[in-house]
Amino acid sequence: MGTGRDLLNRFAERQNADAYRQEHWQGSFDEYLDIVKAKPKVARTAYQRLYDMIMTYGSYTAEGSRKREDLVRYRFFDDPENGGRDAIFGLTRTLMELTNVFKSAALKYGTERRVILLHGPVGSSKSTIARLLKKGMEHYTHTDEGAIYTFGWKQEDGSILWDPMHGEPLQLVPEKYREELCSILNEGLDEDDPNYHKVEITGEVCPLSRYIFQEKLEQYDGDWTKVVNEVVIKRFFFNEQDRIGIGTFQPKDEKNQDSTELTGDINYRKIAEYGSDSDPRAFNFDGEFNVSNRGIIEFIEVLKLDVAFLYDLLGASQEHKIKPKKFAQTDIDTVILGHTNEPEYRKLQSNEFMEALRDRTIKIDVPYVTKLSDEIRIYEKDYNTDRVRGKHIAPHTLEVAAMWAVLTRLEQTNNAGLTLLQKMKLYNGKTLPGFTQDNVTQLKREARSEGLMGISPRYVQDKISNALVVNTNSTSINPFMVLNELSEGLKHHSLIQNDDLREHYNHLISVVKEEYTDMVKNEVQRAIAADEEALTRLCSNYIENVKAYTQREKVKNKFTGEDEEPDERLMRSIEERIDIPETRKDDFRREIMNYIGALMLDGRTFNYRTNERLQKALEMKLFEDQKDTIKLTSLVSNVVDADTQEKIDIVKSRLVRDFGYNDESATDVLQYVASIFARGDAKNE
Repeated sequence: MGTGRDLLNRFAERQNADAYRQEHWQGSFDEYLDIVKAKPKVARTAYQRLYDMIMTYGSYTAEGSRKREDLVRYRFFDDPENGGRDAIFGLTRTLMELTNVFKSAALKYGTERRVILLHGPVGSSKSTIARLLKKGMEHYTHTDEGAIYTFGWKQEDGSILWDPMHGEPLQLVPEKYREELCSILNEGLDEDDPNYHKVEITGEVCPLSRYIFQEKLEQYDGDWTKVVNEVVIKRFFFNEQDRIGIGTFQPKDEKNQDSTELTGDINYRKIAEYGSDSDPRAFNFDGEFNVSNRGIIEFIEVLKLDVAFLYDLLGASQEHKIKPKKFAQTDIDTVILGHTNEPEYRKLQSNEFMEALRDRTIKIDVPYVTKLSDEIRIYEKDYNTDRVRGKHIAPHTLEVAAMWAVLTRLEQTNNAGLTLLQKMKLYNGKTLPGFTQDNVTQLKREARSEGLMGISPRYVQDKISNALVVNTNSTSINPFMVLNELSEGLKHHSLIQNDDLREHYNHLISVVKEEYTDMVKNEVQRAIAADEEALTRLCSNYIENVKAYTQREKVKNKFTGEDEEPDERLMRSIEERIDIPETRKDDFRREIMNYIGALMLDGRTFNYRTNERLQKALEMKLFEDQKDTIKLTSLVSNVVDADTQEKIDIVKSRLVRDFGYNDESATDVLQYVASIFARGDAKNE
């Protein structure tokens, strides 16, 4: 038996025909009433279904929230169904606002009669949010909780003519019987039940089903209960590819726009068969509004729509009706989601003819990410070891790209003592002297356009991709390769028309380079000073002297055995590394001893790693003591003796082991830091 047959047999064993038949259930109208009685949520509106879909994934309090202002993160937007492929990083407040609109619409507070407009700069994930919602609705209708049903008409040849707009079967109930039917279906419902849903019947079936209903009503002498015996109910599933429950519309050239793309068009081949172009059987109810009935429709660049389209959009949002050619207004139930960018939105604001649309629009700002850690995650999703093969991405490469992107989106503050770099760090959760969380909140409030300007992630992704491709002679890419690509691309960036803005962005690249230099210098220092035994000895020596100093005792010299005064020079050489002034040295030393004493009372032993400031001071001191013996600056001249090379190799191996470098990128970093020391630019030189 061949491999192909083996594979098919393997998959065949997993197929479940019973489950498939259950999912694709078909039955009678009275059986559907039993389903509605048992599970009222099958008769939800589109907004109710969408909101419930989001809530099924749960929520959690977002990082950085405070008691006064809890930010709720909805797990749905982490894209759990696709392993986070379309996850939205950051934008927690935006997604909260959007979900609250859906909730209000589900409760029928008025927002269900609005166009939801996602507004933001290019590349701010507006399309991703829309795609997530559409995919989520598709998946939800495949679950038991998200089950949805439609109906069709039995034909004389045994076939079934399905309702072209996948209408709600309860709409077949005549108006005068609806209230009584609903009261029976709602009997015994517990409002405290989390699955509580009150059944309501609104709207009418599409013109085709209405036509067939009237014909059969005449056939059965007005007895609608006999008419619905001619109906078959089935469960169906939303599917964008099959144009079921999900519609997408993208404006074309103004000369080619045709409103029938939204509301359907006449089927001219069937006019001869039925004799009239106003016969619903000679009409294709396949416009985007038709196919999205009971689901969701996405308008890409909605404000580029021709005026004729806007009239359809207004009726669809406010009245929940559309007007197919040659037919009366037709009821629809759909979530209308559009997105647009800032220039198009400004046109809307200045166009008095668009006042009706503005009045029926709920604008949700979708800004760029302004939190560094979230921006990094955007790039890590695309550039990781699973996606990028054959190339090593050196540490901080994605970080510096994200850093620059975020800096371009921030507004300069009125606080002269706060740089954009410091502001970015505050937004990322770092602490700075003199700034509280309230200060950070105030900074965000003052910056009204923050995140709605700057560089998009797409531009950065393009330049990272380019760096991966063009550097063929290297096994890795480093931050400088990416920063050079970012800088070079600014010369030709189509969205930057202003020379001052281009100069500002180039200046920010210089700022990022300086920050990166400090980062790698610190890493190399830590790698050189990562001799655990030497650090422990230095710490022990320091603590012994501090103890003697604070208790006014002598220190015994290990070599001579004589008692000596505490080594002030040693203590200050360590304390100065973390900017402890002479006037504060006594306080700092007492703090250290009190800290050690508190640990002893708890039965714990002191370890320098438990005190971050002391650890940093010890590492910097050890680095100063060892860098000359390693002769780091000799790397620049490429003249290295065997003993020095051995020490350099040890440092390099620590960079690989502890910081994520490979051999090439570790060598590059060491040479770069060595060149700094050779120029005498290092702060610690």
